[in-house]
Amino acid sequence: MALQWILRPQDHEQVRQLCEATGLSPVVAQILAMRGVTRPAEVEAFFDLRMTRLHPPAALPGMADAVATLRTAIADGQKILVYGDYDCDGMTAAAILFRALKLLGADVSTFIPSRVDDGYGLNADQIRRHAARGVKLLVSVDCGVASVEEVRLANDLGLTVVVTDHHQVGESLPPAAAIVHPGLPRSDYPFPHLCGAGVAFKLAWALFQAEAGSERLPEPMKNALFFSLALAAIGTVADVVPLTGENRVIVHHGLKLMRAFGGIGLNRLLDISKISERREPSSEDIAFSVAPRLNAAGRLGSAQLGTELLVCERPERAAELVEYIDNLNRSRGSLERSIMIEARKQVEAECDIERDAAIVVAGQGWNQGVIGIVAGRLAEKYHRPAIVFSLDPVSDGPVTGSARSALGVNLVEALQQCRERLVKFGGHPLAAGLTILSSQIDPFREEFNEAVAGLLGAQSRTARLEIDAEALFCQLTVDTVRQLEQLAPFGAGNPRPVLFASGLQLVGEPKTMGSDGRHLALNIRQDTTQLRCVAFGKADWSADLAGSPGQGIELAFKPVINDFTGIQRVELQLIDWRAARMEQAASA
Repeated sequence: MALQWILRPQDHEQVRQLCEATGLSPVVAQILAMRGVTRPAEVEAFFDLRMTRLHPPAALPGMADAVATLRTAIADGQKILVYGDYDCDGMTAAAILFRALKLLGADVSTFIPSRVDDGYGLNADQIRRHAARGVKLLVSVDCGVASVEEVRLANDLGLTVVVTDHHQVGESLPPAAAIVHPGLPRSDYPFPHLCGAGVAFKLAWALFQAEAGSERLPEPMKNALFFSLALAAIGTVADVVPLTGENRVIVHHGLKLMRAFGGIGLNRLLDISKISERREPSSEDIAFSVAPRLNAAGRLGSAQLGTELLVCERPERAAELVEYIDNLNRSRGSLERSIMIEARKQVEAECDIERDAAIVVAGQGWNQGVIGIVAGRLAEKYHRPAIVFSLDPVSDGPVTGSARSALGVNLVEALQQCRERLVKFGGHPLAAGLTILSSQIDPFREEFNEAVAGLLGAQSRTARLEIDAEALFCQLTVDTVRQLEQLAPFGAGNPRPVLFASGLQLVGEPKTMGSDGRHLALNIRQDTTQLRCVAFGKADWSADLAGSPGQGIELAFKPVINDFTGIQRVELQLIDWRAARMEQAASA
């Protein structure tokens, strides 16, 4: 389905004034102005990434009670369990708190649940198992705020529970000794968008301050805090929370500290992800190389091994773990592609994309660890919220589904309207998990479509691609793109700028690239300037591009600096392309 290209309106006088007041280059001022940063004070706040911009950890709701509870348990020699989640955010959060508590002398271990066997959140059987082996204090990270009955069970079994989470709060809160959450009702915490690892980082920081009796930390605690910050950066990027406010500061500093303080396991992970030691990792390195490998452990193997890698102190063990996780990631890619083929066939056979507001598909034996990725691919391809269910080939009982949003639809709101059909659900506005009886999938599909259609209202169902500015190839120098890099770290809430160029010609034939041939490389010329372009996951563009030699084209793209060979050059990451309008093609 074609994207609707929207060139954002530009206020040239506003940009001129911003340049004069701040000394910014016109290209950076223009991008900032179109993102609502229009005043000198806002510009200063945007670029002020000092650690002092972080809010004091004590300001988080529930922090004082959590610190007191944990310090008492450490002093009493109680067994403490850090109970995480099987995604990248949960693994990094568990590693952060494990390392902090270990440094403070705690008898601490971690548990990361199995996606298939235990499901999301606190699991009753696992609580019983850990209570039987003597655990007295359970600390949840990146989960727990919706586990009301499970926390009540833990209390009945004699466990004290501290919940640290960031997910949507339900109608009631669990009866925990403390709940540390940036978005609790009636909270006045100024930044509600921390991820699970961000909350764990704040708790580690608060514990260190309490132990030191000062905001100034001794060297071992300072180093452990830098380790926590590096891992919090990974969790923040991987969980796709907005890279604004505190998150922007966490990621900025975490990336800088990653190589020096991230530990043996993380450095091995950076190496196998082919992230050069010559430069600082970027948020995009984390999103597209590091996080998928860690997530693969939770999808196909054992997320516990992901956390073990992050806290590993033995080089030999780190090497074993990172090789295993890298192999899992390759297997994940193969599974994802095979399920995607089946899902697309189902969409094209059973869905009316012009009529349906959402996509709901289901397949026998589709791997539960991969269906979330496939849902995201479907949402991206068809520009519709998508849900993918994995059917059990031997049972008609409850089945697991994964949902991804598109067109700005709040999935939690849409699923709330269909809750009578569901066994349970939870998640974020952009991503959610759900469980349903297989017999309810067909009526649920109709209700979910109606719910999404209602949320969209009269809004067009055509996906919009917002373009920041038009650019000439001759303007896209290394210096210009470096100026755009000043806006980093890029991610949700602060995307890399999208530019547009017209009057272009394809030079030579497009070539597929990558081990599986899913990506495309091509050369594009505008007047006398020629640039290399790459289109990730868009090998299917090849025939259409190659089939129109001499025809003018237009591109929407993100300019980047490629230094893979050690020589810096500008390269374009393509988002979309279209044939030039006839009058433009005639004059090209």
